Amino acid sequence: MPDLQSEMKRVKSRVDELILSELLPESSPVREVDLLYNMMRDYPARPAKGMRPFLCVTTCRAAGGTEESALLTAACIELFQHWILIHDDIEDGSELRRGEPSLHRKYGDALALNAGDALHARMWGALLLNQKTLGADATLRIMGEFSRMVNETTEGQHMELGWVRSRRWDLGEKDYFEMCTKKTSWYTVATPCRLGATVAGASSEVLDAVQNFGVKLGVAFQIQDDALNLVGDQKKYGKATSDDILEGKRTLILLHLLETVTPTERSKLTEIMNKDRGSKSSDDLSYVLSLIESSDAVGYARKIATGLMNEALGSLRSVQWPGDKGAASLLESFARFAVEREW
Repeated sequence: MPDLQSEMKRVKSRVDELILSELLPESSPVREVDLLYNMMRDYPARPAKGMRPFLCVTTCRAAGGTEESALLTAACIELFQHWILIHDDIEDGSELRRGEPSLHRKYGDALALNAGDALHARMWGALLLNQKTLGADATLRIMGEFSRMVNETTEGQHMELGWVRSRRWDLGEKDYFEMCTKKTSWYTVATPCRLGATVAGASSEVLDAVQNFGVKLGVAFQIQDDALNLVGDQKKYGKATSDDILEGKRTLILLHLLETVTPTERSKLTEIMNKDRGSKSSDDLSYVLSLIESSDAVGYARKIATGLMNEALGSLRSVQWPGDKGAASLLESFARFAVEREW
């Protein structure tokens, strides 16, 4: 059986080829539109993990389907990912994406937003192409999965942005888990797995099991992402470290920290976190990072992530896979990767 990393790269290569050669044009008959197409192809051409298409294709194989039948759907997941990353970078004021300047830093907010909207439209159009090989009924089910994914993700993003805007700190771990389930779990793991199972024609029991797997693992993945934002290698991580502090995000790490510090430290901590990104000084950042280190808040969060991963694996192992058993084993390997990765 191939190892996880080589299999993720292989699937990503196939999906990238489909996106760049068939789904996103290189040029337009209208000269002024050429830049739009170049911008739409920017993020897809950058190095990335390719987790979501891998999960879609691999779940399809494990559920008794073929890789070929899932490739177009997997590519559409990537179009969705690139669209929301463009918007997310603008909303968060992020400087880097995958080790390069974010799209709005290269071209400005207005053009970047428009490129994201164009990717969104292209995604729905590409999904309709499934009718040729999967039929109308399966295509509608797939589009229904995408509709829920879009709604869940934007609701979760709204929750996170809203907390920062309203300067809310009366939040606990339950609030964080709910936000992450919506913002991260559905589009990172749950929907890609459900889509692969849907393409394969899997039973409702399999769909429920992979959804439970995806919801738990998606939160674990986000917790590890939060940790890497603080202690990860920026070159491997591909985004600026400590961005979550600058953006004022309510991570599990920070919420746990607020429960462990003294009242004086909590007051200063929330005062710093409530500042706008540009108003936070290097001393502010150092103060928050020192509290995180002394409290081992990252270690605490990673223990939670490991527990969620084990629960996710329990859901996955409850499935009697009718298809490729090697693919099912790769899904288990991915679960461990989600909480052990360094990028």
